[in-house]
Amino acid sequence: MVDMHGRGQWSRRSFLTATAAASVTLAACARDSSVVVPNNAIADAEARRPHSGRTVSATLTADRARVDLGGTVAETVSYNGTVPGPLVRASVGDELAVTVRNRLDRTTSVHWHGIALRNDMDGASPATPDIVAGSDFTYRFSVPHPGTYWAHPHTGLDADTGLYFPVIVDDPNEPGSYDAEWVVMLDDWTDGVGSSPAQIYDGLRNSPGGHNMPGMDMPGMSGMGTVPGVGGAGTSTLLGGDAGDVSYPYYMVNGRIPQAPSTFRVKPGHRVRIRLINSGSDTAFRVALAGHKLTVTHTDGFAVVPTDVDAVLIGMGERYDVVVTAGDGVFPLVAAAEGKNASARALLVSGSGTPPATDYVPPELQGRVGTVATFAAAPGAALPKARADADLPAELGGGMMNYDWSINGMPFSTTRPLEVHQGQRITLSFRNTSMMWHPMHLHGHTFEVLTADGRPGARKDTVIVLPMQQLRVTFDADNPGEWMLHCHNTYHQEAGMMTSLNYIG
Repeated sequence: MVDMHGRGQWSRRSFLTATAAASVTLAACARDSSVVVPNNAIADAEARRPHSGRTVSATLTADRARVDLGGTVAETVSYNGTVPGPLVRASVGDELAVTVRNRLDRTTSVHWHGIALRNDMDGASPATPDIVAGSDFTYRFSVPHPGTYWAHPHTGLDADTGLYFPVIVDDPNEPGSYDAEWVVMLDDWTDGVGSSPAQIYDGLRNSPGGHNMPGMDMPGMSGMGTVPGVGGAGTSTLLGGDAGDVSYPYYMVNGRIPQAPSTFRVKPGHRVRIRLINSGSDTAFRVALAGHKLTVTHTDGFAVVPTDVDAVLIGMGERYDVVVTAGDGVFPLVAAAEGKNASARALLVSGSGTPPATDYVPPELQGRVGTVATFAAAPGAALPKARADADLPAELGGGMMNYDWSINGMPFSTTRPLEVHQGQRITLSFRNTSMMWHPMHLHGHTFEVLTADGRPGARKDTVIVLPMQQLRVTFDADNPGEWMLHCHNTYHQEAGMMTSLNYIG
């Protein structure tokens, strides 16, 4: 396909035209995955979403860039030359029209993480064709739910680069119960300053026993047969053991290293809504604001019963909205890289004072830490009560010896998709048989996390499944297409821990 400017690309119109037969068949090469969707099903689902009549437009250029991380310059890839990329903001029912200009030397995509959008705009192949090098593509879809979201590529290891940006969807009817808003993107960083993601992946794949073998190097060290960055992560009780596969040179808040933190200024007594987004690839963060309690109000975009904690644990892909009442002074927001003996930080400044040392550890980090089990969906966010029509298994397997990860015993290249019918209430049963924790993310849907006794908990799209844990979630199959279900550890996903959820019949 070519657009009006002669560039090779798929537009939404051309995609729909090419598939305007009695049915749409989406298939991926080299794996058993085929889904048949009636040709009007995706359009019908889009029509049922709210529509304001407004369009929010933006242009993002994915290209090589030199990015200043705070005195350290990284040669990386980014959107519009910044890390994070520019904020995309809309209101419920608005149409987003975001043109992505791919100026990389490889294919790319933009996945709209957490947004229950139309399947052919999801940004994950094969539902949306990847954007080839040198071409442009316009993602066009309505946003049905308010909340804190973000976007990133769904191609190879590019999620562990500077290609990410926040997406905020406002609810015009939400009461304004805060005076200021702070969007906080957390990241673990290696690209352009340490081993490349490809080198790290090769090291994980080619080092027998992975990071658990004696002699694996810490970042910045070198040795025979080892890759700097592979290994060095410790353990975490909150994560059930091993904290991760990669020890990064830097951990950042909003693209800044701890030695040169970003600053957010407010007045004392102001209520501040902090939108926390973990865009990292291998790191959970334990986040606290020194001298403050956090009132958690939302997770993954959906309201929870407001709950006070000292800190929150955020896995890759998760988001938490918290509200604080600003004290008077200079307060570090510290995101401890869980189990990795390092941290990222930013500063909340509401008065005079001197920031504490870079290695300052707020006592709140050792207080009450909110995890998914701490929260329950607010009444307006809970799913309607219904009996499940189907129970789908998702066994999470694999390990470090061969660095092979799988769902239901198979890597993505040979996966047997999970199958649902339109209108079903589905229970998805995760069983983690591995010794590693996995943040599991479902595209195109939100699910309700069930407690051990079957009661509904928080409503999310990404949830941490601990080693040897069984965890059930439930959702409505109301968004037809082919959707990815995968671990949001970039390296686990690339090594096979992904399958698809297919609508059939």
